Amino acid sequence: MFHRNLLKSAGLLLALLFAAAAQAQTVTVRDAWIRGTVQGQSATGAFMELSAKTDARLVAASSPVAKVTEVHNMRMENGVMRMFPVAGIDIPAGKSVKLASGGYHVMLMQLDKPLTPGDRVPLLLTFELADKKREAVELSVEVRDLKGQPKKSHQHH
Repeated sequence: MFHRNLLKSAGLLLALLFAAAAQAQTVTVRDAWIRGTVQGQSATGAFMELSAKTDARLVAASSPVAKVTEVHNMRMENGVMRMFPVAGIDIPAGKSVKLASGGYHVMLMQLDKPLTPGDRVPLLLTFELADKKREAVELSVEVRDLKGQPKKSHQHH
């Protein structure tokens, strides 16, 4: 009898933990990818779509493959595209924000080695929520070719 109650309690506890974990995730990251690099290239961009249940702000990013990881934006200045770091990217509740080439993106700089399409790269994103709490989202991001196409799988039919 004791074992059965213990198992029920453990099961309930696990269910509560999973519910809490699912609820804690305020930010959703979709279609994340990193542009592959060529030999000698020491920087690249990470792109994705972000959405949040409540107002949130992407405030930091890091990856073990890059010595420097920054949140960047781009804009035209005197006919020249300029890239610059930003303090964060606002994600209004219920809206989605695209991080794409030519706009907001995560910049991975001082790469340890070239990134090849098909590789997976750990990326940690830090968000500040409306209540000033921070939420970290850990990703394993696919490296794609220069055009953003996933690596083709070689399947024979």
